[in-house]
Amino acid sequence: MSDLNKLITDTNATLARIVKDHSPAVFASSLAAEDMVLTDLILKGKLDIGIFSLETGRLHPETLAMLDRVKERYDGYEIALYKPQTEAVDAYVAQNGLNAFYDSVEMRRECCRIRKVEPLGRALAGNKAWVTGQRRAQSATRTSLMVEEDDPAHLMTKFNPLADWSEADIWNYIRDNDVPYNALHDQGYPSIGCAPCTRAIEPGEDVRAGRWWWENPDSKECGLHMVDGKLIRIKSVAA
Repeated sequence: MSDLNKLITDTNATLARIVKDHSPAVFASSLAAEDMVLTDLILKGKLDIGIFSLETGRLHPETLAMLDRVKERYDGYEIALYKPQTEAVDAYVAQNGLNAFYDSVEMRRECCRIRKVEPLGRALAGNKAWVTGQRRAQSATRTSLMVEEDDPAHLMTKFNPLADWSEADIWNYIRDNDVPYNALHDQGYPSIGCAPCTRAIEPGEDVRAGRWWWENPDSKECGLHMVDGKLIRIKSVAA
């Protein structure tokens, strides 16, 4: 069993190091459970790490509702939103159809590129580091996840402060600290993305089995954590 207190201490130390050595830094929040843990730690600690989310235009209403819940809980804090370019979305839909991402991995990744990867680039511009809520235990594509990594795609450092946390650790923290969380988690959604690309999972399935469920497990990344089509794990630095 994980020592939650030690995990919290180590994660706070990582966040403090980011502020000290890698400012300016931003946190990319999906508004799901892991990211709410980091939001709570950052805002309660009054840390100088900006928080943003990618509003793809296809999010669940329950996910969008989290923006107001964060504002209510954390003294009016507003998460910055980055949206895709309207012209790119319109061109994709006109040429391929609204839901062409079901047709092939290539079509799905192009949709993710337009709605997530390109806005991410704008959100990260001008920063030295970005923070994610990724964990090793989430899926087969993340088993080698490090707390600190080089990100050659954006020429910056990427931090995954929750890399060592288990699913139980996340929920124990949320319960212990009364952290607001996405209502979809109570409906069988441990991992939440765009509405048409996310389903509830069955008992015993991988926590990310509901993401792009029509694809093979080894293709289930949207591109936010990839370079030239490959996941990049370059540098491990102890927190």
